[in-house]
Amino acid sequence: MTVIADPRFIFLVEDDADIRDSVVEALEDEGYRVTAAANGLEALERLQNEDLHPDLILLDVMMPVMDGWGFRAEQQKIPALASTPVLVFSAYNLPNDAVAQLNAAGILKKPFSFNDLLDTLERLLGAREQVR
Repeated sequence: MTVIADPRFIFLVEDDADIRDSVVEALEDEGYRVTAAANGLEALERLQNEDLHPDLILLDVMMPVMDGWGFRAEQQKIPALASTPVLVFSAYNLPNDAVAQLNAAGILKKPFSFNDLLDTLERLLGAREQVR
């Protein structure tokens, strides 16, 4: 297990409970602080009501209640959240114009390997001081 001296805070928005639980557990095992929501509406409410300030939002695109598109549209209207980078993931091949519309810091195609996720998080969040 890796222990991060300054743990980064990830907010995961994913409707599939198995994926959500697996990603949360795996990221926590790597030393990240992680919280999760089952859809975009729940995520927006928690981000605002609980005054959460994640370093990055890991966002599924296709979800019930409020999908990733709706979440991004609302997130960008909230000054305290607008600059939070978003890493989008989807089982669908998103055309380049759709990716541009999401204004995401990155995109991962499901299924993705956990190593790909970690590499992408490190690239987006920068190097972390680690203790093994």
